[in-house]
Amino acid sequence: MFTHLDRLAAAHPDGIPSSLINSFIYAGQPQRLIVQPGIWKPKHLSAALSIRTTFARSPADRPYQDEVGADGLMRYKYRGTDPNHADNRALRSALQQGAPLVYFVGVAKSVYQAIYPVFLLTEEAAEHQFVVGIDEQQALLPALRGPEPAAARKYAQRLLKLRLHQPIFRARVLRAYGSSCAMCGLHLPQLVEAAHILSDSHPRGEPVVPNGLALCKIHHAAFDANILGVRPDLIIEVRPDILSQTGGPMFKYGLQETHGTRLQVPHQVSARPDPARLEERYLEFRRQPSVTTAVARWGPAGSR
Repeated sequence: MFTHLDRLAAAHPDGIPSSLINSFIYAGQPQRLIVQPGIWKPKHLSAALSIRTTFARSPADRPYQDEVGADGLMRYKYRGTDPNHADNRALRSALQQGAPLVYFVGVAKSVYQAIYPVFLLTEEAAEHQFVVGIDEQQALLPALRGPEPAAARKYAQRLLKLRLHQPIFRARVLRAYGSSCAMCGLHLPQLVEAAHILSDSHPRGEPVVPNGLALCKIHHAAFDANILGVRPDLIIEVRPDILSQTGGPMFKYGLQETHGTRLQVPHQVSARPDPARLEERYLEFRRQPSVTTAVARWGPAGSR
């Protein structure tokens, strides 16, 4: 099963359609891996095989509010509130057996990012939910056996960001931009990444599409290094010291000739870069000593 998902994830970095997820063949027979209710236990298994969180433009639109706890660990809600519902018993069996599951997170309608393996660490019956570990080692976290140490909480948060938030962020950004670089138009998903406008350490650096840009590897690195910046009106600026240098074709066409061009953004307005975040990041770019008045000063977003 994991080999099947590995292959699909490599071919579909912007999310895997559910029809392909369910094309898995086991023992010569088709085997579903994802189902509409969210919790899936095939008849021949004694425990759940997968869990699912549906895509919603707003988290409030989801039927179940799966969320992260104060300890940095994911919570996955029961189906309904009856602890003895068959689906909830299937999750409890997975917990008792220490069985690995696949966590499918919606990035668009009927399109998912597969996170695996994940493990159920404990049950919080009063809240009608299970605690989900993104790594088997999280079962050893002392955070689950009393007041959580800060180090354990930070580890859980870091792991959640690495294995859950960032892959989902990348898939959603690439899907919004059609897996093409917003600066050069390169359409080769293996070479296109999701760049943060404001870094994930920034208070407003959430892994959401309006805080992201789909950029090829070279433009992502150049953006992160403030070799180039993006104005709030979506015009790309290259540092003056870079413009004055000479180099090969990649230097000229890949960097210098992007100066003054316009960022290519999604058709869907809600997926476009947030102007306020762009302005804050652009001001950071302009504060560099190497950026001089060679480029006209930019004022508040939408004005010169």
